[in-house]
Amino acid sequence: MITLLVHISNAEPVKVDVDELPKPSDQALIGKNPREKGDKEIIWLEDGVQTVVFPLWRVTFIEVLPSETEDTEFPLPFRND
Repeated sequence: MITLLVHISNAEPVKVDVDELPKPSDQALIGKNPREKGDKEIIWLEDGVQTVVFPLWRVTFIEVLPSETEDTEFPLPFRND
């Protein structure tokens, strides 16, 4: 599963899980397990909703989040002497 942070026009970002990244020819993004950025329940969705469909014309941009198994190292912005 790939976790995406979807930024929707005039709304807070939504975190969803997808099987594969959307293609340039896609018209909509289908995501599972929708939640807020902080992994809380989304208040504007009905209880029990597990799959959402966002038309891509409403999506500003999408962030691909690293999985727990990926070991990402970023250079520190300060020296650690």
